[in-house]
Amino acid sequence: MTSELLASVSGIVLSLLFAYVPGMSQWYEALTGEYKRLIMAGLLLAVSLAVFGLSCAGYLNLVTCDRGGAVGLVRIFVMALVANQSTYLISGASADRAG
Repeated sequence: MTSELLASVSGIVLSLLFAYVPGMSQWYEALTGEYKRLIMAGLLLAVSLAVFGLSCAGYLNLVTCDRGGAVGLVRIFVMALVANQSTYLISGASADRAG
């Protein structure tokens, strides 16, 4: 598994969890747009940092533990955000809650 694939899958899974899991979806939909964006960005940043940390600790071999790896971390984070927001829009979760 590549770091890009892991980032995309993480973004998709988080989006679907917050859109469809009972209890979690109601709590998330009650939040304002700013809080929703902050929560998603924070969780995706945590995933990206975890990938970097686990790679540096030797548990994963997805990014290098150097400057290039840190730059890759930014790319991973952006890819996770894109996958997350795309899934949210495509899944219809935003439209389901609009009316």
